[in-house]
Amino acid sequence: MAALWIAHVSVTDEEAYMKYAAIATEAIAEHGGSFIARGGRYLQLEGTDRPRNVVARFPTFEAAEACYNSPRYQQALNFARGASERDLVIVETSE
Repeated sequence: MAALWIAHVSVTDEEAYMKYAAIATEAIAEHGGSFIARGGRYLQLEGTDRPRNVVARFPTFEAAEACYNSPRYQQALNFARGASERDLVIVETSE
């Protein structure tokens, strides 16, 4: 089954976060991931508001987890730490 990364982000350092995004995009693609939503319009209905919302689709749960743990994505995270407040979850789809 496919899996989704669902991230809710508040960016505090735009320049550093853009470095994260560039490397993360490569890491996600290397693991078969593609973006379904990346920023854009949203409506916060419940919970903590984070103005950047990202959803990436992976072919399997294992691919999504492997991407997160990959050296390339961990390199990207070095730019996100201190440049954002983030929540990220992997969810298996019912497809």
